[in-house]
Amino acid sequence: MNFLTIGHRGVMGTEPENTLRSFVAAQHAGLDMIELDLHLSKDGALVVMHDTDVDRTTDGTGPIAEKTLSELRALDAGRGERVPVFEEVLEAVRAPLQAEIKDIAAARALAEVMLKRDLVSRVEVSSFHDEAITEVTRLVPGVRTALIGSRYGTDIVERAVEAGAATVCLNIRRLTLEVVEQARKADLRIIGWVVNTQDHLRLVRALQLDGATTDYPEIKRTGRFTA
Repeated sequence: MNFLTIGHRGVMGTEPENTLRSFVAAQHAGLDMIELDLHLSKDGALVVMHDTDVDRTTDGTGPIAEKTLSELRALDAGRGERVPVFEEVLEAVRAPLQAEIKDIAAARALAEVMLKRDLVSRVEVSSFHDEAITEVTRLVPGVRTALIGSRYGTDIVERAVEAGAATVCLNIRRLTLEVVEQARKADLRIIGWVVNTQDHLRLVRALQLDGATTDYPEIKRTGRFTA
């Protein structure tokens, strides 16, 4: 099986995260997949941003859910970039996408776009929230899903299976051989995040994970040579 390299919010180590500029750079770097985050604006647009508010990544303040798309568009998301909507990312890059959803409302909005545009083969849906995975699975036949774990134990495997996820995306700093073995027994694919150093990459390889999410495109070049 080929080792999968996933660009974290594009290539957020070198470009403003979750912007078209970052996604295009990830594609140019040859990363296999691009990860992004989705929230709903006040008027229901699927906007691409990680946090629940705009404070950290733009020159604005306040919750995304309290701003219209027009208000979000007026913000600078870094180097003059604007906050994109999901549909724009689909047009800007050709790479497969891993779309992280934060709640059931976002799951339903994403499901609508996926069905309308026939995106099952291109978009994998991920979430920290079991119920969001369950909901998108119910709405989109054949969708590929991934349960994300930051602070977790072997229970992450049971949760993934119950939610119908085929993949677990796991914080590399907490990953243990026991969790890996349990995930393999359940036939789950395992992605490690965030893999930004050679030490982390060696650990990913030693545990024979299926891929790595990274902030830096260099992982793509060095990953294939690291035992």
